[in-house]
Amino acid sequence: MSRWEELTGGTSGEDYAARFASLAGTGKDMHGEARFCAALVPAGSRVLDAGCGTGRVMIRLAELGYDCAGVDLDASMLAVARKQSPELRWIQADLATFDPAEHHVAADFDLVVAAGNIFPLLAAGTESAVISRLAATLRPGGLLVAGFGLDEVHLPVPPSITLPEYDAHCAAVGLAFVDRFATWDAHPYEGGGYAVSVHRAHHG
Repeated sequence: MSRWEELTGGTSGEDYAARFASLAGTGKDMHGEARFCAALVPAGSRVLDAGCGTGRVMIRLAELGYDCAGVDLDASMLAVARKQSPELRWIQADLATFDPAEHHVAADFDLVVAAGNIFPLLAAGTESAVISRLAATLRPGGLLVAGFGLDEVHLPVPPSITLPEYDAHCAAVGLAFVDRFATWDAHPYEGGGYAVSVHRAHHG
């Protein structure tokens, strides 16, 4: 069982969507992740939203002209995503065993994005398997972007994966460190409790 399932019991999709809808209503910019991704790869690029949840980030990327697919284990979250954007590609699968071919999806994504604390919410011990699976979906030179909390303040669960651990998992599957930011607004990372990391798959 993942830490996410322990936290929510698998019934959180509508609640989660409602929380973001209320935040958006306050005028808070809810599209930092999509804008960050759009700055890295041009419109028309293939993007995999890993742990897409209710689809907030991916739906925005699709609106911006990206060719998107989303994968998540939580059926309640995907139900919300499918209702909002039935025309987009939503896949229910465990990231630790995700095989694009099983879902007739080509493994040549230009960018994989894991927003929303995906790594700290994985089942303990599956982090390296997930990074390996995500790396395998990238085209040569493709990017893996992951934003997650590193301390209690930025996480709904106890902190688990550290940045050195994450970087080591990436390096083990041939992903090279590119850059790290403190926010999805691309402020430089200076050691805070949240980080957005960018790694690149080797060229061919």
